[in-house]
Amino acid sequence: MNCFTRSRVAAYAAVLLWAAGASPSAHAQSLTEWADAAWRRQPEAASGALRQQALQTQVQAAQAWTPEPPALELSTQTDRLHRNAGSREHEVGVAVPLWLPGERARSANVARADAAAFDTRWRAAQWRTAGQVRDAYWAWQRAQVDVQAAADRLATARQLAADVARRVQRGDLARADQHQAEGAVATAQAEQANAQAQGAEATQRLRALAGMAPTAQAADAHVEPTPPAPPEGTDWAQHPAVADAWQRWQLARAQVGLLERQQRANPELTVSTTRSRDARGDPGAQSLTLALRLPFGGGDRHRARLAQAQADALEAETQWLAGQQRVAADWASAQAKAEAVQAQLQAAQERHRLAVETRGFFAKSFSLGETDLPTRLRTEAEAADAARQLQRARVEQAATQSTLRQAAGLLPAPAHTPLAAPHSAASQ
Repeated sequence: MNCFTRSRVAAYAAVLLWAAGASPSAHAQSLTEWADAAWRRQPEAASGALRQQALQTQVQAAQAWTPEPPALELSTQTDRLHRNAGSREHEVGVAVPLWLPGERARSANVARADAAAFDTRWRAAQWRTAGQVRDAYWAWQRAQVDVQAAADRLATARQLAADVARRVQRGDLARADQHQAEGAVATAQAEQANAQAQGAEATQRLRALAGMAPTAQAADAHVEPTPPAPPEGTDWAQHPAVADAWQRWQLARAQVGLLERQQRANPELTVSTTRSRDARGDPGAQSLTLALRLPFGGGDRHRARLAQAQADALEAETQWLAGQQRVAADWASAQAKAEAVQAQLQAAQERHRLAVETRGFFAKSFSLGETDLPTRLRTEAEAADAARQLQRARVEQAATQSTLRQAAGLLPAPAHTPLAAPHSAASQ
C-alpha cells in the first residue's frame, strides 16, 4: 500500500468516524479528552492528510524543469483528396513550456508559503475548536452545579415540610405554616425542573461538539495549569491566531511576487522533425524544425490579477496587525476576569460560612418554637443560595484558568488540581 493509498484510507476513516459520531475515547472524562474528541470530528482533521499531500506535490511541481508537462505534436499532410499525386508530409514534434525569468524560484516560494500556511491554519483550527469545547464544557459544569443545588434545595424543602407537618399535627404550628412549607417544596420542584432543562441543553451542546454525552464522572472538573504570563511588549508570534495571520500575509506576498513575474504566458520551445515527398517515386526529404513561441503581455487581465493580489496582501497584513492587538486585549481581559473571580470566590466562601452558621442558629430556635416559619424558610434559602454561589465561584475560577490558556493560545492541558466537591445543602 503506497503513501497516497494510506493517506486516503486514513482520511476516509476519519470521515466515517465523524459521521458516526463516535471516537476512540468513548468515555472521555477530562477536558483534554473532550477537546481531542471534538477535533477528530472537524473537517480540517478529516481532510488534513490529503491536503498535506497535495501541498507536498505542489512544492515538487514548483521545482520541476518546466512549468507544465511537455506536449507531443503530430501532423500529417496529403493530396489524396484532390490531386492524389503522392504528395505526403509527416511531422512529429515536442513542445516544451519554459519558465519566465525568475518564475520558477517565486513559484517555489509560493508553494513553500502555502505549505507553511497549512500548518498554521491547522494549529489555529485546533485552537478554535479547543475554545468551543472549553466554553461548552464549563457551561455544562455550571449547569451541573445548578442541578445539584436544585436537588439539594428540594431535599431540604421536603425535609422541612415533613417536620412542619408533624408539628401541625401536634398543634405546635398553624395550618398556614404547612401551606407555606408545601409552597416552598413546589417552588423547589419548579427550580429543579428548570435546572434540569438547562443541564440537558448544555449536555447536548457538548455532545454535538465531541460526539458523546458526558457521564457522571465527568462532573469532577479539574483546574488547568496556569499559563505563564507573556513578557511585556511581546508580539505574540507563537499564538495560533497571530501565526496564522502572519503566514497568510507571507503567502499573499509570495503570490504578488509570482504575479509580478507572470506578466505574460509561458513561452514555448518546439522541436520537430518533418518527413516529406512531392510525388510518388520521389525519395523524399527530412528536415528538423526549432521554433520558439513568445506570447504578448497579459495586459489589463494581468494588471487586474496583480491588483487583486496586492489588495489581498494588504488585507492580510492588516489582519495580522489587528490580530496581535486582539490577542493582547484578550489576554488582558482574561487576567482581569481571573482577578475578579478570585475576589468573588473569597466573598462566596465568607458568605457561605456565615449563611451556614446563621441557618444553624435559626434551625435550633425554630425547633424550640422561638422563630417563625418564614424566617426559617428565608435562612434555608439563603444557605442554599450561598452553597450554590460558592460552587459556582469554584467552577468560574476553573473556567478562568481555561480562558487564560485559551487567550495564551494553548490547548487544554491535563488535569492539575481537582475542584472541591459540591456542598450539599441538605447535609449541612
